[in-house]
Amino acid sequence: MLNMQTDAFLACETPYDQAAAVLFSAPFDGTTSFRPGTRFAGGAIRRDSDGLETFSPYQNADLADCRVFDSGELDLPIGDVKGALAAIARRTKTILDDGKLPFMIGGEHLVTLGAFQTVYSAYPDVNIIHFDAHADLRDDYLGVKLSHACVLRRCHELTGDGRIFQFGIRSGDRSEFSWGAGRVSTRLFDFEGLEQTVQSLAGKPVYFTLDLDVLDPSVFPGTGTPEPGGVSFDALRRAATYVCRHARVVGCDVNELSPPYDQSGISVAAACKIIREMLIALENKEV
Repeated sequence: MLNMQTDAFLACETPYDQAAAVLFSAPFDGTTSFRPGTRFAGGAIRRDSDGLETFSPYQNADLADCRVFDSGELDLPIGDVKGALAAIARRTKTILDDGKLPFMIGGEHLVTLGAFQTVYSAYPDVNIIHFDAHADLRDDYLGVKLSHACVLRRCHELTGDGRIFQFGIRSGDRSEFSWGAGRVSTRLFDFEGLEQTVQSLAGKPVYFTLDLDVLDPSVFPGTGTPEPGGVSFDALRRAATYVCRHARVVGCDVNELSPPYDQSGISVAAACKIIREMLIALENKEV
C-alpha cells in the first residue's frame, strides 16, 4: 500500500486500493548532457496543475471521474545512477504487483529504463512506443552506457529487434540511425503511421514513453536539449491520446520537462495538460 501525496496532481486522489493507475515522479537528471533541471519537473507539475481544469473538452470527460492515485516523488540517491534506477524499478513493481498501471513523471529520459525493466519482467512480449526529438540509440555517451542518450538502446537489449516504434525523431548521431535501421521502426519528424502501428500491436502489451522535447521549442522551451523543428502541442495531444486510448498500455512515462528554462511557465502548463489528457484516455481506453 502506497501513501497519498499531500499535494497531488490535479484530481488524482482516488484511494490506492480503488485506483487503476498510479502516478509517481522520479526526480533524477544525473546524466543530463546539456542543461540539467528535470529533477524539478514533478514538483512543478503538481504545483501548476492547480491552474488547470479537470474537465477535458477534447474528450468530453473529467479527470475527477478517473481512478488515479498520486503516490508522489521517489526519494532517489543523489549521484547514484544504478541506485536511482533500482528505486524506480521497485516502485514500478509495487504498482504492477497490485494490479495497477504505473505512470511515471521524469526526470531525464534515463528514468524510463528503471520502469521498463520491471514492466518487461512482467510482460516479456512488451513493445515500446516512443515519442521524442532524439533517437536515444547510442551505445554509450562519452563512454557511459547508462545515459539518457542511450536509454532506448538499453531497452532494445531487452526487447530485441522489431519491438520499438519511434515517432517525431529529428536528431541523432549518424551511427544511431545506421544501427537502428532494421532494428527499430523510426518515423522522422511527425506521427504519420502511428494509427497503423497501434493497430498492428492490437492485444499486445505496450510501454509508452513520451519525451516532451518532441514538441517544438517555440511551444516547449523548458527542456534540457531543445531541438527546433518539432511537432505542435495539438499534434502531440492527439497522438498521445490515441496511444493511451487504443493501445494496450501497461506502463507509461512523461519526461524531460526542465522548469528552470522556461520562466513563463508555458512548458509546465503543456506538460500538465498532456498528462491530464493521457490519464483520461487511459481511463476510457477502448482495448
